[in-house]
Amino acid sequence: MTEPSFDFQTLDPETVVDSLWNTGIRVDSGLTPLNSYENRVWQLSDEDRHRYVAKYYRPQRWSKEQLSEEHHFTLELAEAGISVAAPLSYNNSTLQQTQGIWFAIFPSMGGRQYEIDNYEHLEQAAQTLARIHQVGRRSQFQYRPTFGLEEYFYQPFNLLSESPLVPTALKANFVAVLKELGDQLSTVWHTNWDSLRLHGDCHPGNILWREGPLFVDLDDARNGPAVQDLWMLVTGDLNEQRVQWDILLECYTELTEFNVDELSLIEPLRAMRMVYYLAWVVRRWQDPAFPKAFPWFKEVDFWHRQITQMRTQIALLQSPPSLVLSQF
Repeated sequence: MTEPSFDFQTLDPETVVDSLWNTGIRVDSGLTPLNSYENRVWQLSDEDRHRYVAKYYRPQRWSKEQLSEEHHFTLELAEAGISVAAPLSYNNSTLQQTQGIWFAIFPSMGGRQYEIDNYEHLEQAAQTLARIHQVGRRSQFQYRPTFGLEEYFYQPFNLLSESPLVPTALKANFVAVLKELGDQLSTVWHTNWDSLRLHGDCHPGNILWREGPLFVDLDDARNGPAVQDLWMLVTGDLNEQRVQWDILLECYTELTEFNVDELSLIEPLRAMRMVYYLAWVVRRWQDPAFPKAFPWFKEVDFWHRQITQMRTQIALLQSPPSLVLSQF
C-alpha cells in the first residue's frame, strides 16, 4: 500500500513570502530555491540584509512532536558548542505553520564542500560526531523511530513488491532477490548496541566545511547505533576503507566510547539503505518533482542494476566481515 500522496503545488513564492512576513521577516531579495526533494527549501535575505534559509517540511511524514524533537536535539547540540545548523525561534517557537505545512527558519550558513579524500576533514568530522553522540546519549527520542528492519526493510519490501514502477518482466526476479536479501539481513542483523540519538543521514553532502565541519539537515534524526553516523563517511577500495576506519575510530574514541560489535552492522545498514532509497522514490512518485528528477527510475536497465547490486550485497552479508582494523 502506498502512502497518501502530497506535492507542494500550493506552496508558491507568494505563499512563502506571506508566511515569512507573519513571523516578522520582511523578504527583500528574491527567493532562491535550494536542492531538496523531500522538503522545500529557500534561501533569502531580509530588508536588513540578514540571510536565512526557510525549510518547509513535507506533510504526512513527521508529526509536530517528531519535528519538535529534531529541533530540540539540534538546539541541544548548538548549546554544547557543536557546529550545527540550528533553527531560529519566532513567537516562542522554532516551528511555524502555513496552510497546514510546518516550516522553520535557519540562519544561512555557507561553507565549502566536505572533502571525502581529506584525512584532516575526516579526523575533525570524527571528533565532532563523537561530541554529537555524547549529547545524543543523554536521552532517547520518544516520538522519532529507531533504526531497525521493520522501517528500513520490511515496509520498503512490501511497498516495492506491489509497485507498478518495477517493470513487469523483472518483477518476479526482483522480488525473489529482495526476499533473499531480507532473509540474509534477518540472519546478520543484531541489537548488541546501545541506542542513542543520531544525525541519522550523515553522508558527506550533509557536512559543510568552514573552519571545521558544520553538520546540517537533521531531518532524518532518530535513535540507533553510533556506527550509522560513521559508515557513510568511508569510501574507496578495501585498503583505503581500512585506513579511513582506523583514522575515524581513533579520533572518535579519543572523546567517547565505541562498541566494536557495531562494525558488523556496516553491510546490513548499507543493504537497508539501498532498499529504503528505492521505496522512498516510490512513495514520492505522485509528487511531480520526482518523475522529473528520476526519469531513469522506470527504465528496465535501472532495475537490472538494482538486482545485480542486491546480489552483490547478499554475498557481502554472507561473507565474514572483511574489515580488519588495527588497535585504535
